[in-house]
Amino acid sequence: MSRQNHSSVTEFILIGFSNHPNLQGPLFLIFLVIYTITLMGNILIILVTTLDSALQSPMYFFLRNLSSLEICFNLVIVPKMLVNLLVENKTISYSGCAAQMYFFFFFGAAECCLLAAMAYDRFVAICNPLRYPEIMNRRACFQLIGASWFSGFPVSTVQTTWIFSLPFCGPNRINHFFCDSPPVLDLACADTYLFEIEALTATVLFIMFPFLLILVSYVRIITTILRMPSKEGRHKAFSTCSSHLVVVTLFYGTASSTYFRPKSSYSPDTKKLLSLSYTVITPMLNPIIYSLRNNEVKGALRRTLERKMFSHTT
Repeated sequence: MSRQNHSSVTEFILIGFSNHPNLQGPLFLIFLVIYTITLMGNILIILVTTLDSALQSPMYFFLRNLSSLEICFNLVIVPKMLVNLLVENKTISYSGCAAQMYFFFFFGAAECCLLAAMAYDRFVAICNPLRYPEIMNRRACFQLIGASWFSGFPVSTVQTTWIFSLPFCGPNRINHFFCDSPPVLDLACADTYLFEIEALTATVLFIMFPFLLILVSYVRIITTILRMPSKEGRHKAFSTCSSHLVVVTLFYGTASSTYFRPKSSYSPDTKKLLSLSYTVITPMLNPIIYSLRNNEVKGALRRTLERKMFSHTT
């Protein structure tokens, strides 16, 4: 990520939402509330699934890691965005922009692979329940988690190093609220065709390939559920994977709208709104979805609150 000698840009300006000056204050309050809910919700999921003895299955081990990823993902983007909504100087250093992009790619790719691992866990639990403890043993779970986290390393290293090896010799105003690759690439004063081909390849590998695995898993899951003789059994089986399915739909629906559309398809403001949906809104919704749609998590939250209230009264 070292800067080349022929790059004259030493810092970038994140335009963000500065073209709507009257909304800076209200947007700050809205995003601050969302950020607080995101942190509290995901920390609560981590604590509950760690402390409650009923939530020690592989599904909740993966959920803990998803909440950890969401917290990290948010920390990369939201604090800087909140600061920029309050101050006139919206600059970010060259190295700071590179670091933000690196960790955005890292946690984004890791989340794609983790969602695929969670889909595989549900596939084994529903389609092969008798062998579930054998297949999803402790070692297998740690291998899947390790592979998910590690998957962010190659894509973030290659993408960020390549982008910041390009010369930036003119405008330095990024029309976005964080250092995402498309708006930063627009500022490079060099041919970016080869990078765009590489970026498309990486997108297919680290977004579409996990999505295809999720799709295949859920086709098998739905087929198995529909074959179940009892209505109660079908309802119980579907309830164990419905939360994950909603999260996958939210994440992939908004991310694919951003990265699989031609450059001219959306206005800059529309692209910012789409980016907000998967960088800010989805991490807030995930713990809400898992706590409202999962009876075991709701029961664990209730038991945790009851223990806290009992400890205070005694």
